[in-house]
Parts: sequence; structure tokens; C-alpha cells
Amino acid sequence: MSGSESSGASPTITIRYFAGARAAAGVGEETAPAGWSLEKLAADLTARRGPALGRVLEIASFLVDGVVWRDRQAALPAGATLDVLPPFAGG
Repeated sequence: MSGSESSGASPTITIRYFAGARAAAGVGEETAPAGWSLEKLAADLTARRGPALGRVLEIASFLVDGVVWRDRQAALPAGATLDVLPPFAGG
């Protein structure tokens, strides 16, 4: 851990993108501020990463620390890992 992470750094969450979400985001993983709602986070990510990611976020499923997260208004807890799972094609 670097000095900036241990002294005064704002709490964050880790976002992991899978499949089409990864392609739309252009990255596999990033961090974001903790305490934001999923709705606010989606708006911020769409503004920063583009409308393709916004479309994915509208239909994706979300896991917070491995548990399905459906409440788009609830604050995301510090230190959590948010997995973004777009609908998967299968057969």
C-alpha cells in the first residue's frame, strides 16, 4: 500500500467488468468512490466511458462482494467489489 492510500485516501470500491461490459468500458477493472448509489455510479461511468457502457449498465446484473445487488439507490460500501455482469448469450 502506498502512502497516499494509507493516509487520507477516500474510501473506494473496485469495479470489475465481465464480457460485453469489459468491451464497452475499455478496461477490465477500475475503482470508484464508495458511498455512491449504483444509479449515481452508472451515470458517472456513462459520462466518463461513453454511451455503449451506459447501455450495458442499464441491462446488467450486479454483484457486490458476490451477492446480487438490486437496489440502485443504496450506497455501495467502502472496500466492496462490484461485478458488472451483462446478459450472457448461451445455448
